[in-house]
Amino acid sequence: MARTKLGAQSPISEAAVGFVLGAVGGCILGATEDPVDKTLSVMTSGDLLKPVMEEVRLVGALGLGTLMGATALTTAMTSVVAGVIMAAAVASVIAATRNCGASHTDSASLWLSAGFAGAFGTTLSGATLGIAIEWIVKNYGMVGLLWALSIFTMLKPPLHFIFKFLWKQGEACCTLASAGLAREREQIEITELQQRQRVAVQIEQRILTLEKGEDSSGTELMTTWATERKQREELERKKIESEEAEMAQRTIQDWINTVVVKHVDFLAFSGIPMTVVAIVTSGFGVFGYGGHQSVFIVLLALVAIIAYFLLTSNDFKFWMLVGCMGMLATFVIAMLTLHAGQVVVTTAMKMHKAGHNQSRENISARMNQQSSLEALNAAFFVGRLCQLGLGATVGGPLVRQAAGEKKVIVGAALVAGGLLAGVEVLAPVLGDGGKTGALLGVVGAAGVSVGAAAAVAGQWSSWPGTLGTLAGLVIGALGIGKWHIVNIGLQVPVAYVFAMTNPF
Repeated sequence: MARTKLGAQSPISEAAVGFVLGAVGGCILGATEDPVDKTLSVMTSGDLLKPVMEEVRLVGALGLGTLMGATALTTAMTSVVAGVIMAAAVASVIAATRNCGASHTDSASLWLSAGFAGAFGTTLSGATLGIAIEWIVKNYGMVGLLWALSIFTMLKPPLHFIFKFLWKQGEACCTLASAGLAREREQIEITELQQRQRVAVQIEQRILTLEKGEDSSGTELMTTWATERKQREELERKKIESEEAEMAQRTIQDWINTVVVKHVDFLAFSGIPMTVVAIVTSGFGVFGYGGHQSVFIVLLALVAIIAYFLLTSNDFKFWMLVGCMGMLATFVIAMLTLHAGQVVVTTAMKMHKAGHNQSRENISARMNQQSSLEALNAAFFVGRLCQLGLGATVGGPLVRQAAGEKKVIVGAALVAGGLLAGVEVLAPVLGDGGKTGALLGVVGAAGVSVGAAAAVAGQWSSWPGTLGTLAGLVIGALGIGKWHIVNIGLQVPVAYVFAMTNPF
């Protein structure tokens, strides 16, 4: 791990500050545990589970698992990218319109506004997608969800090129808006030239006065020269501030453009591998082969082939890595869904040997129920991990870009906490699907804080600072999260790995 000094502090001070910053990120992660678990309990209740149980007969256990996994991951990825794009747009506009003498307060307001816009965009996008998915499943079942997912995946690549074109137009508008900096610099140069001409005239007048033998007041002369010197120093200061502001604006804009381009590519292409897997396995189920062993062989071969071609690509990109991870997660969800149904069959066989016979219809109903429960639980948990990890990929680079570790960690935590409270208040309006998607968006905002804390842990100049930050992160998450050791024990390492990953 490359270590760069975060501050010239003693190891004890670094450990204390790191523990506090880590605890802030951990606490907001833990605060999302209980609301998310309650929402998952509602999702797996009888009313919402019934449409899924009815459709598992049609697409099969493997088809249901891959379809639920692909849908959950697509929702998580889309909502995070929507938030990143909204944050980038706000940051780009503010950076282009602020004055050349932008103060520390102006810089803080830029990051605060962008962070709030990103978190709100992620939450709003998640809620919208959650409502849409709930409506599709209730009205058109799993086949309708499969069609919707397929159409959405096919539309993303062409929309990706349209968005890039529109973003370039917006960037041109921001460039025109930033022309004020150039005009101000020109005005400073004109004023500087006028001062030089004025000083030259004064020198010529002084020389003529001395040649004529005339003498003028020394005090008046010293006052004049002191005034000119102050004006010259003030002009020089404004010129330096203007150049620094223009350079900072260009740096921020270049970084924003890089972030947007990478995330748009990620949105357009990362969902294709897992959607292909879901289409193939669900297609087998629709044609009556949902429970056949050949589907498992085809699924395994398909995952291996797609992963091989993506990972061996000469132009390897971040979306390929996440696409492979999403496809692997989809495969795992399918395996868990299939295994849940097989457990019911195994249990029924044991009960039959013990003399407790059950009807075929009862066993089939229990298989469908357990498969549906496992598919929902696994897909929701993987979607939450994806949301948290992608949020961490935003928080980590922000800290490494010197955006201010305290501002990122505390700001993201406060925004996530406010959105969490807002989601709870608006729960009756959002409905179950909308609340579920919105909570995933809140998890993404919390992931920014967690990822920033993880990045801070890697930037201390001493190991006590690193260990203190990680300890605060884990203890805060466990304490506020009611000691959900398994859930948080998986989420924290995922957030750390994604925070250390450089997607750009």
